[in-house]
Amino acid sequence: MAKITIYFENIPYSVEDNLTILEAARVCGYNIPSLCTYKNGECSVASCRVCLVKVEGERRLVASCAYPVRDGLKVFINDPEAVVARRTSVELILSNHNMDCQTCRKNGQCELLEVAKRVGAEPNRYPGAKTEVTLDHLAPGLVRDTSKCVLCGRCIERCKNAQGIGILGFENRGFKTIVSPVANRSFSNVPCIQCGQCTLVCPTGALMENNEIYKLDKAFKEGKYVIVQTAPAVRAALGEEFGDPVGTDATGKMVAALRRLGFYRVFDTNFAADLTITEEASEFVKRVVDKVPGPMLTSCSPGWINYIEYYYPELLPHLSSCKSPHEMMGAIIKSYYAEKNGIDKDKICVVSIMPCVAKKYEKERPANSVDGVQDVDVVLTTRELAQLIKRSGMMWKKLPEEKFDNDLLGATTGAAVIFGVTGGVMEAAVRTAYNILTKKELEPIEFTAVRGLQGIKEASVTINGLTVNLAVCSGMKNAKAILESVKNGTCKYDFVEVMGCPGGCVNGGGQPYVANIFKPNEEDDIMDTYIQKRADVLYKSDENCEVRRSHLNPDVNKLYQDYLEAYGSHKAHEILHTEYNSNREKYPSDK
Repeated sequence: MAKITIYFENIPYSVEDNLTILEAARVCGYNIPSLCTYKNGECSVASCRVCLVKVEGERRLVASCAYPVRDGLKVFINDPEAVVARRTSVELILSNHNMDCQTCRKNGQCELLEVAKRVGAEPNRYPGAKTEVTLDHLAPGLVRDTSKCVLCGRCIERCKNAQGIGILGFENRGFKTIVSPVANRSFSNVPCIQCGQCTLVCPTGALMENNEIYKLDKAFKEGKYVIVQTAPAVRAALGEEFGDPVGTDATGKMVAALRRLGFYRVFDTNFAADLTITEEASEFVKRVVDKVPGPMLTSCSPGWINYIEYYYPELLPHLSSCKSPHEMMGAIIKSYYAEKNGIDKDKICVVSIMPCVAKKYEKERPANSVDGVQDVDVVLTTRELAQLIKRSGMMWKKLPEEKFDNDLLGATTGAAVIFGVTGGVMEAAVRTAYNILTKKELEPIEFTAVRGLQGIKEASVTINGLTVNLAVCSGMKNAKAILESVKNGTCKYDFVEVMGCPGGCVNGGGQPYVANIFKPNEEDDIMDTYIQKRADVLYKSDENCEVRRSHLNPDVNKLYQDYLEAYGSHKAHEILHTEYNSNREKYPSDK
C-alpha cells in the first residue's frame, strides 16, 4: 500500500492510504474510543457516534471509524467540541441502558463502562423512559438481554461475516429499535448455530453464554463423582483472564485450579481426541476402500453440525458419524472408566470445560447418550471456568504447575492437542490414516499444508499410490462454498475438515474476550494476532510431546484391547458414534 502523511494534533505521521481515521489513529498511538467498530474494519454503520473527531475543513464532526484518510488530512481528537460530543454520545447510550453493573457477568470487561470512564460520562445525565426489554434464555447456548444492548451492530456484522447467516438484525425503528432474530424470536426458534461468535464481539453483557455453574454446584451438593475434562484450546487462552499475555500456555495452573475446586478427577479431553482420530481415520479409510463417494466431512464442531442440519440436510450422509471428543470422553467415563472403578454411572457427573458455546447445545442432543444416559452433564466455557476460579478466591499467579490425572484415560499425544486450531483435526487424521493404509508412519510428521488461518486451505497426500485431496475450512461462510460444490457434484475433495468458528476452537465463542481498549499497550495489534498466538501454544505443545500420533496412544490402544475390541467395532459404534437430524425446522413454532 502507498504511504501518505496525515496529522494528529498537528503532528505528522506516515500511514497506509487504505485506512480509516480510527485505524490510522491506533497505528499512530491514539486510542480513540469506539463501540460499533471491532477489528479490521468490521463496523456496523458508524452507529454509536463515540469516535467523533474534528477534521480540518469539515463543517461537522466526523465518525473516525467511517472516514477514510487522505494525504495531508488534519485530525483533532482533543478538540473541545469533539470531547463534549463523545461524552454526550456515551451519556445518551447510558440513558437507555440497564446499569446493574454489579451483577453483570461482563463487569470488568465491559467496553461501555470503560469508554464511559474515559470520556467522563455521567450515567444519569438524561433520565427518562427506556426501551421495552426482551430477555431470551431459552436456547441452551446463548442469552440475549436487550436492556444491555447499545445497538452497536457488531453482532450483526459478525454473524454475517463469519458465518454468512445473518441471524441477527435491527428490528423496529426509532426508540423501539432492538437487535434480535427476525420478529424478536428466541435463539431457540431460529436457525442459529449457537456458535457464540456474537458474544465475542458484544461490548456489553447483552449477549452471553447460558451460564451452567449452578448445575455444577448442584452436582457437588448431591455428592456425585464430579469428573472434569478440558479441551486443548482452553489452556491456550485461560491465562488471559488473569492478566497473562495472549499466547501463554496455562495447562499446569489450570489443572491445579481444577483440582482445588474439588473435582474427583481432572482429565484431558486430548485422550478422547486421540480416540476420535482412530475412529474417524478408520472410518475414512473404510470409505476409501469401499469407494464411497466423497468427500467425508469431519464432525467435531457442534456449530458446524447445527449448520449442516439446518441448511444442507441432504449432505448429512457425507458427515462422519463420530461424536466430538468431549462427548466420546463422557461416554467412556460413564462406561469403561465407571466399570473399572466400580462406580455407578448414574452417580457420575461429567463436566466439560470448552472454548465453545455450541457444546452446551451438543450435550443435550438425544443421540449423544448411551442407554439413555447423557454423555456429558455440564458444559462450562473458558470464561465460566475463570469465573469459578475467581469465585473460589484462588490467586492465579500463586498456583503451582500440576499434571492431569493419568489413571486409565491419562495418556495423550501431540496429534490431539492441535485439534484446537483449524487444520489440526485434518493433520492428526492424516497421520493415522496414513499408518492404517500403509503400516508406515508419515514423514515428516508436520503436515504444514493444512496449517494457517486462511478461511479455506487445500492440500493433497499420496498414500499407497492414491492421491487424496484434502480441504480445511473454518467459519460457515467458507464452508458454504465447499458444500455448494458437493451439492452440485463438482467437489474435488476426498476429506474435508470443517470448524464452526474462524480459526478453530482457539477462537471459540466461549473464549476470553479480546479488545484493544483493554490492551492498548501490547507490542503489536493484539486484535490481529491473538488467534495465531493461541494456535502457536498448541503447535508448540505438539512439538514437545513424546508421542505425536493418535494410534500410538498406549491408553487408547489398551481401551480397544480391553473394551472396544477394534477400530470401528460394533461396540465402538454404540458408544463413540452418533446420529444426525435431517428434519430440523429452520423456524420452529414459538414456545
